Amino acid sequence: MKNELDFKGVNAIQFHKRFPEDVACYEYIARAKWPSEIYNCKRCGYDKYYKGKKPFSRRCLRCQYDESPTAGTAFDKVKFSLHIAFHILFKICARKKGLSTLELSREFGLRQKTCWAFKWKIQQAMRISGKYPLTGEVHVDECMIGGPIEQKRGRCHESKKIVIVALEILAKGVGRAYAQVIQDFSSKSFRPFFLNHIAKDAEIKTDEWTGYIPLKKEYPNLVQIPSESGKGFPDIHIHIMNLKSWLRGIHHHCSDEYLQGYLNEYHFRYNRRNSEGVLFNTLIKRMVENNATRMNKRKRMDV
Repeated sequence: MKNELDFKGVNAIQFHKRFPEDVACYEYIARAKWPSEIYNCKRCGYDKYYKGKKPFSRRCLRCQYDESPTAGTAFDKVKFSLHIAFHILFKICARKKGLSTLELSREFGLRQKTCWAFKWKIQQAMRISGKYPLTGEVHVDECMIGGPIEQKRGRCHESKKIVIVALEILAKGVGRAYAQVIQDFSSKSFRPFFLNHIAKDAEIKTDEWTGYIPLKKEYPNLVQIPSESGKGFPDIHIHIMNLKSWLRGIHHHCSDEYLQGYLNEYHFRYNRRNSEGVLFNTLIKRMVENNATRMNKRKRMDV
């Protein structure tokens, strides 16, 4: 069995040929789970194994524990075949704007709630790793996502969710971007986002909101300039408008408690817009490494 993940690109015909049935999918996950044939039994830690019962599963030579490639991954206990799971994952990667769970439901003949539960796992795998903070010139701004509030302007949020966004400004265009749901417009809410996603020596520019002032102690290169209704920060305002348009146009509705998942999805794809060919493999690795938590079935689904 080859150890590297060899599928690249967004060609649907090539994907269908590479993964024609469940067995090919199990074999691919086994590559991601046990790279370079590295194996340690989850039960006793022994490193010798032989073939298990299921396709590409491994049975410990000492304690006889039989481990499937999907065990302990985000693919575990999915309510449809692994073959369909791979095709859903590929569709989300291949489409520049992704797919709503309603579209996935229609295309694969599954319940919308079932598609939503699996897509939520995918969105968790799309979370920002925190390993690559933004550097150089970085613009930061907040926005509100939710239904309109008549005759209200400024930083009034009420039923809306507050999102803080950071965008790298390059010599030619823009670079990476991160976004996070926050509780309010205070420096206490801003600070964790700054610490996790922006380098201390970055040249940060924000508007003149007072919530940014306390952060200057930790970020000495933070400068505040007038927003002028967005004219002072055209790039980040365009980014925010595109994000909102994507939410309205593709998903139509996004419940407040799961908004962060959609921010994850948008920016995972956005930050890899010049390397779309590796999106599928990146997600396979992340879903193998990260087993998403079970969701509360009573909570409403998004479209």
